[in-house]
Amino acid sequence: MAKTQLGARVDEDVAELARKRAADLGLSVGDYLARLVQDDASGLRARAVDAAARFLAEHQDVFDEAEDAQQTSPGARAA
Repeated sequence: MAKTQLGARVDEDVAELARKRAADLGLSVGDYLARLVQDDASGLRARAVDAAARFLAEHQDVFDEAEDAQQTSPGARAA
């Protein structure tokens, strides 16, 4: 597949995050950005966020109970 070069100006902190995340995944910055665009265009990211929100909503009572137990136990430390 032919590749096209794009240019974009972003804040330095965003550029650094992109470089670090790409390195973590073993990708070039260009391949990492291409993956993000493909995931966004396919709706994958939105579906993942929706699934996470549903999970949290369905299990919120468990998280609340664990947090309450941690706060009331002697020597408890914040997570």
